[in-house]
Amino acid sequence: MQFFRSEMVYFLLLVSLSCTGPQKQERDFTSEIKRPNVILVMTDDQGIGDLGAHGNPWIKTPNIDKFFNESVRLTDFHVSPLCTPTRSALMTGQYPINNGVWATFKGRDMLHGSSITMPEIFDQNGYVTGLFGKWHLGNNYPSRPMDKGFDIAVHHNSGGVGELSDYWGNNYFDDTYLVNNTPKQFEGYCTDIWFDEAIKFIKDKKDEPFFIYLPTNAPHHPLYVEERYSRPYDSLVNKNIPSAEFYGMITNIDDNFGKLDRALKEMGLLENTILIFCSDNGSQFGVSEDYSLGWNKGLRGRKSDKLEAGHRVPFFIRWPKAGIKDGKNLTDLTSHVDVLPTLAGLCNMTLPTGFKGDGIDLSEVLLDPDKQISERTVFVHHRQDYRQPEPIEGSCVMRGKWRLLNGSQLYDITTDPKQEHNIAKDYPEVVKQLLSDNKTFISKAIQKKEYQELAHKKVGSNLQKTTTLTIQHALGEDGPIWMQDEITAGIKNKNALHPIEIMKKGTYRIRCRRWPMECPGTINGIPEQNPKGLFEYKSLDVQKIEISMFGKSYQKNVAPIDEYIDFEIELNPGKTMLKTEFIIQNETYGVYYTYVELVKES
Repeated sequence: MQFFRSEMVYFLLLVSLSCTGPQKQERDFTSEIKRPNVILVMTDDQGIGDLGAHGNPWIKTPNIDKFFNESVRLTDFHVSPLCTPTRSALMTGQYPINNGVWATFKGRDMLHGSSITMPEIFDQNGYVTGLFGKWHLGNNYPSRPMDKGFDIAVHHNSGGVGELSDYWGNNYFDDTYLVNNTPKQFEGYCTDIWFDEAIKFIKDKKDEPFFIYLPTNAPHHPLYVEERYSRPYDSLVNKNIPSAEFYGMITNIDDNFGKLDRALKEMGLLENTILIFCSDNGSQFGVSEDYSLGWNKGLRGRKSDKLEAGHRVPFFIRWPKAGIKDGKNLTDLTSHVDVLPTLAGLCNMTLPTGFKGDGIDLSEVLLDPDKQISERTVFVHHRQDYRQPEPIEGSCVMRGKWRLLNGSQLYDITTDPKQEHNIAKDYPEVVKQLLSDNKTFISKAIQKKEYQELAHKKVGSNLQKTTTLTIQHALGEDGPIWMQDEITAGIKNKNALHPIEIMKKGTYRIRCRRWPMECPGTINGIPEQNPKGLFEYKSLDVQKIEISMFGKSYQKNVAPIDEYIDFEIELNPGKTMLKTEFIIQNETYGVYYTYVELVKES
């Protein structure tokens, strides 16, 4: 149903009221103005040029291209250059250095328990909530999807399918994923499963308002997809594009996006559903490092870069009933921290007491093209480490057409989209202003608990019986171990520290393993089974295992028959760094898998 002008004015009034402070719990809706459903689809490592609608001459994305023509496009929308920081900002409405989640590992990939998240806000406002896909904001209590506001969560662990913290043996096909924290094996390809499960959720919940977060793990590496999707691109590899599989994974996403859109139409939900398509950072395998292959929409930068295409991504939003449609462009500078307050505004939701976001509510400018956004400064800071990001070096500060990189490189993105000409000396007043904005921003951030402190896994809670700690997320000076084949190869790594909080006084069992529980084998041997024939296995020569916490150390010998070494220790409540180490030839290395459980409460 189309809005009459009087209805639109009333709707805008409701939106404006939702942004003025604490609201009454009961909200008034006319029969024409019902709370919309919300579906947020976010792909992984798909850059701004990896779409046909953005001018890519080789990729086939007809369904997303159609959606592009039906939606309002945020053409200057920015995220963080990496997976987890973007997700943390999207879920909390706070920049990564304000929510403490600025890396993809080493303890800075887990939300603090006190963080207020988007699904919690939807839940508190009467929505049923579901997650299907990639979370990457914590595998343990209190930061799992079900801890942070989702009623239903079907997802893989950690940052990617097949990483060592994920269920052992997953490889995109016929995998085991978590369904409300319980492992369940599925048949089919990962992306198909995420969309199929989301559509089942919609069918089940179509009579009540729902919020769906659908973050795919594709096209993140490893690059696995059915040949029918990659084969059409084979002839273009090393001539026009870097990877047929990467493009094939995106075409598969496109097929699934079309399936989702058709399902909404068939169920009569399309008109009153806010549907969003975006990605989490710049391209990784869609553009070669020298930009000679692939399509980057005339920009420079890839995943992890502070250059424009490292963090400027697609963002398309459609809500036909409210007039958010028809291929309009919103050209103002916008950011991932704006999404939460914007959805709160569009859905007329009450924000909880204590919520402090960094973004702005874009609902009025989306509903009324004559509205404008006041110019403001947008920030990009992240660091692949548990230590705080450098406040100036490694930053990107944006305002209007200006981009200040590393505090000394200034670019006018409108005249120099490839950022090839540093004009900092020509505009010292602009540099001074952006540095001042950044200084003010950082001075506030460093006062926050989330900036100063690591998030701790809470051990001994009734909400999680066993806490699983992996070397992938352990702190230390070594680079990370990411994938399961690095475990099978016996790669040694010094990272061994895990921030935990003991919740109750009692006896705790700390179980140290080389292999995860779902793939048993001796510490110095190989597993009894080789899931899917994926890996070659190599043995280790671990003589002892040592753990330390609360200033005390404990050590045990490893026998040839040992699958694990258990330590049972009386502990009092409190925070500590748990260190778990293999001792090999008098050298210490991080234990691959550690399981902590309260066995007897005192």
